[in-house]
Amino acid sequence: MLSEVFYWLFNMSLVASITGIVVLLIRLIRIIPRRVITVIWAIPFLRMWIPVGIGGKYSLMTIISKFTTKTVTVYEGEIIPAFTFTNEVMAADSYFPITYKVNFVGDVFRVSSVIWIVIALAIIMTFVFIYSMTMKEIKGSEHFRDNVFVSNSLTSPSVYGVFRPKIVIPKTMIENDYLQYVLLHEQKHVSRLDNLWRIIGFASAAVHWFNPLSWIFLKCFITDLEIACDESVLQKCCLKEQKEYALALVSFAECRTIFISAFGGAKIRTRIERILSFRKMTAASAIVFAVLIAAISYFLLTNAS
Repeated sequence: MLSEVFYWLFNMSLVASITGIVVLLIRLIRIIPRRVITVIWAIPFLRMWIPVGIGGKYSLMTIISKFTTKTVTVYEGEIIPAFTFTNEVMAADSYFPITYKVNFVGDVFRVSSVIWIVIALAIIMTFVFIYSMTMKEIKGSEHFRDNVFVSNSLTSPSVYGVFRPKIVIPKTMIENDYLQYVLLHEQKHVSRLDNLWRIIGFASAAVHWFNPLSWIFLKCFITDLEIACDESVLQKCCLKEQKEYALALVSFAECRTIFISAFGGAKIRTRIERILSFRKMTAASAIVFAVLIAAISYFLLTNAS
């Protein structure tokens, strides 16, 4: 049973890798806002978790199926579209249950599945430990206002927690001229549920730990989350406020913690460049980008028809 789970997971990881590479290429188009890119990042992560999909005549998998891969039908109804599974490995004769073409391949998947589950659980347990240690950092914080707390142990403002997030700032920042911009940024992290998306991203990488691309996707996704948060704040700022926001960013040291959204938590130079070249999204461009997201989702999420 475990070897069958790993067989399908391995296939899912291959498909996620293909879609993730496409997202990396789309990411190079600077005209596309990071707010759009972060939505598109959901596609490879969904591919890591959801094994089945519906067929699409113009999907990427349909193109690839002309050269390699096999589509396995999981459910086929008269009204509901057929649910299929993209099989990149093609190492089995039958699939329910899996019967391998060569016994040696079955042995490899059985051994690999045990190694996979042991290491995946170890990574997840490590993440849980780091998360609990991270949350302990705010135990001595004092309430400032609303969901904002102050602490003597921090050097940079950050959002802690997922379901009841707290913004924690260094005590020395209370009288800082840039505090309003810092709080705008952190409140935007809260409203966008960025810490939740971070944990989903880490969980995806932990399950697919054997795939090096999953870690590259995670790193890029976290960077894009931070820049997307900047864009969301700048959307409501005038030109003068945008420059002051950039100054606020360079005023604080970088804080790199995997489970929290920190004000200085991504590459400062990249963020400053994006801020200085920022252009507000209009209603027309928002519609265009919405159509783009829908088209890319269809192209990457559907299986071969």
